[in-house]
Amino acid sequence: MKIGPKYKICKRLGASVFEKCQTKAFQIAEARAPRQTSRKGARGGSDYGPQLIEKQKARFTYGISERQFHRYAKEAMEGHGSNSAGELLARLESRLDNVVYRAGFAPTRRAARQIVSHGHITVNGRRMTVPSFHVESGMTIAIRTESRTSPFFANRAEKMTEFRTPAWMEIGDSGFSTQITANPTATATDVAFDPAIIIQFYSR
Repeated sequence: MKIGPKYKICKRLGASVFEKCQTKAFQIAEARAPRQTSRKGARGGSDYGPQLIEKQKARFTYGISERQFHRYAKEAMEGHGSNSAGELLARLESRLDNVVYRAGFAPTRRAARQIVSHGHITVNGRRMTVPSFHVESGMTIAIRTESRTSPFFANRAEKMTEFRTPAWMEIGDSGFSTQITANPTATATDVAFDPAIIIQFYSR
């Protein structure tokens, strides 16, 4: 997915959407930047703007195209009623690239997506190169045996002692694999956007 200038996006949506913006230097630059005043004659009272911002926050956080994100939202809304927001989060968290990131195999979701695409990850022992692959409870996600000697995966055991993994996974094999003990999910407090507002955006 082509993203564009990350700093500009972070200024519009918040630093949480990219790890690149979560630095002290960016925070200082933001604090020093002059604040823009609202345009005269701009319409007030519309929910569209805030809803669009929340949707874009989520989309850039997970690195998903507009078309793909729209499909996730529509699927979450079908038959899930008041739990549509939770279902949307579950679908986003269940992506293989996100699981690889959550397991600490990669420092960012973008790096996790590249790791998967380059064939370094296996699912239940089979090599998987599809970042959007849907991960479910009972699956084992691991770094390929042939890839474990790469400097990128060095000192796995030491790194895992400092890493906080979600409750729905158990790290094993000296940090080279994870067992999914429940369907991947997250709560609204775990992310920097409001999934309920996103559902409202697609319910218009």
